[in-house]
Amino acid sequence: MTATESPRLTVIGTGYLGATHAICMAILGFDVLGVDVDERKIQRLASGEVPFFEPGLPELLTKALESGRLRFTTSFEEAGEFGDVHFICVGTPQKPGSDACDLTYVDAATRALAPYLDRKVLVVGKSTVPVGTAARLTEVVHELAPAGTEVELCWNPEFLREGFAVEDTMNPDRLVFGVESEWAHERLSAAFRPILDQGTPVVRTDLATAELVKVAANSFLATKISYINAMAEVCEAVGADVKDLAESLALDDRIGGKFLKPGLGFGGGCLPKDIRAFAHRAEEIGVGQAVSFLREVDAINRRRRARTVDLVRELLGGQISGARIACWGATFKPNSDDIRDAPALDVARTMHGLGGHVKVFDPAGMDNARRAYPELRYGDSALDVAAEADVVVLLTEWSEFREIEPDALATVVKHKRVVDGRHALDAARWRSAGWEYRALGRSFD
Repeated sequence: MTATESPRLTVIGTGYLGATHAICMAILGFDVLGVDVDERKIQRLASGEVPFFEPGLPELLTKALESGRLRFTTSFEEAGEFGDVHFICVGTPQKPGSDACDLTYVDAATRALAPYLDRKVLVVGKSTVPVGTAARLTEVVHELAPAGTEVELCWNPEFLREGFAVEDTMNPDRLVFGVESEWAHERLSAAFRPILDQGTPVVRTDLATAELVKVAANSFLATKISYINAMAEVCEAVGADVKDLAESLALDDRIGGKFLKPGLGFGGGCLPKDIRAFAHRAEEIGVGQAVSFLREVDAINRRRRARTVDLVRELLGGQISGARIACWGATFKPNSDDIRDAPALDVARTMHGLGGHVKVFDPAGMDNARRAYPELRYGDSALDVAAEADVVVLLTEWSEFREIEPDALATVVKHKRVVDGRHALDAARWRSAGWEYRALGRSFD
């Protein structure tokens, strides 16, 4: 097979990234084999069930399976025989008790695949890893693969946004190819041909730069979010309005309005652990001072959670214990069932620990929340958890929460008090309907 011929693809790891990548590449016309050590996950995918919430993906999985271009297996031997390009898409969580990135799954996937690589193929890392990982894994592959140095390894970072993963895979705003040879570049280009034919920009670079792109991008976004939330702290101190401040900054085209929204802050499985791992790795290689500001970015973000609890306490007259509190939202963002490092659940758990009678509802994250935090109480709808509530706290900006009529909610609550942790509600509308409205960084008194 020449480097430019359409390759057969394997996707190692069928979690959020891997399943999305495998399904979408099959839809684009490639023959794809998804690989995972979790037999139950493989069985669910093979039967047409996506094991997580992502809009549009279940329909594409059904279509891909029916086309015959997508299959799933637990056999690395089968993967080695099948694939011309192998995508490593396993998770890289934060190490327990450390800020470092846990590379257990990346190492295990690479070591499991390599002994079955007996011809010239390309291994492509997509997982978010500390800089230097690709160079180390290259040595591992060359040592373990029967084809030795004929096997090449490159890095192609992912930039998926939960809730928009299908669009971000099929129509990405850019592709980054960290490659060490022209053959690797041509082979990877062939594996993305339908996307490249759309005119998608490609940045061709070295391994280390490709590894840095994702963590650098997430660090920038986290910094922008924490910046406006730091301004919220200042606004609270002086009686200013952070929403108006943010709108004014957004009109400056040097700054822009994206990710300049004040509120409860970021969470999820990427931004928090990525900035911590980046700072940790920078310290390991002797340039910790260069990114030391990320520690404060993280600290600002954490403070927003505590400040939200303070805001609820203030609205309740200084006492959370005994109060009925309706929490709208459990996931770290809307259009997702991901509760990893979710600010919403952190706030709910804190108020529960302070003696509040907390009840939670989320449109997609209920099952995950119940499994992770069985001590909390849950309801069937936004209005259900608000019944007889002393205060309603909006913690995830789902559209169905934004669309609730203040007058309709007033008929079920005990007191017309709302804390808008995401600046998602129309403050003037709620206040004109007789509600006591509070939001981080806004003064109404």
